[in-house]
Amino acid sequence: MSAPPPRAWQRMLSGRRLDLLDPSPQDIELADIAHGLARVARWNGQTTGEHVFSVAQHSLLVEAIGSHLRPERSAAEGLELLLHDAPEYVIGDIISPLKAAIGDAYKGIERRLLAAIRRRFGLPGPDPAFARLVKRADRIAAHCEAVRLAGFSEAEAARYFGRAEDLPATVLALAEPWPTARAEARYRDRFEALSRALGCSLARSLEPAPDPEPR
Repeated sequence: MSAPPPRAWQRMLSGRRLDLLDPSPQDIELADIAHGLARVARWNGQTTGEHVFSVAQHSLLVEAIGSHLRPERSAAEGLELLLHDAPEYVIGDIISPLKAAIGDAYKGIERRLLAAIRRRFGLPGPDPAFARLVKRADRIAAHCEAVRLAGFSEAEAARYFGRAEDLPATVLALAEPWPTARAEARYRDRFEALSRALGCSLARSLEPAPDPEPR
C-alpha cells in the first residue's frame, strides 16, 4: 500500500484548514491573519527592543508610508498595502537572501495565497502601477527598520533597500516595536477602518466565511 500524500494544510485557531498548495478563500479569516502576523518576527527576530517587530506592525508601517506617498489612494489600495504580506501569517517571513535561494517554489505558494486573500475580501487583481508603489513603500519601510531596529548602517540600508525618505513622525512611530496583543489589535482595527471606508459590510469582512462544500 502506498503511503498517503504529505499533509499540505495547516489548522488555524479559527478551526479552518488552509491548504497551502491550493488555498480556498473560504478557509481564510481575518482573525487568523491578524493573530499570525502579530506573532511572526521581521528580520528573523534580530531586532532591538523588548518586543519583536512583527509582520503585522510592518504591514501597518507600509500602509502608512504608501498613504503618505499617495494621499489620494483609495480604501481598496489601502487594503492592498495592508495585506501585501498577509500570506506570511501561515508561511512565515523568510528573509530576502533565503527567498532568493529557494526561488520559484516559495514565490508560487505566496502568490496563490495572496490571490485567495484578495478574493476572500473582494479586492481586485493588483494594478501594475499601484503594485510598484507597494514595492516602493515596502523598500522604504525596510530601510527604516534596518537602520532603526536591525543594526544596519545608513550606507548598508541604502545599498540593499534604496535611499531613505523623509517620513512624518506619525509614520516613524509605527517603527517602534509593540507587544503582540497591541500589534494584533491595531492590525484588525486598521483593516476594519479601511473596510468601512471602502463601503464593504464589516460583517462580511470580519465574520467567518461559510463552511465549504464537503470535499
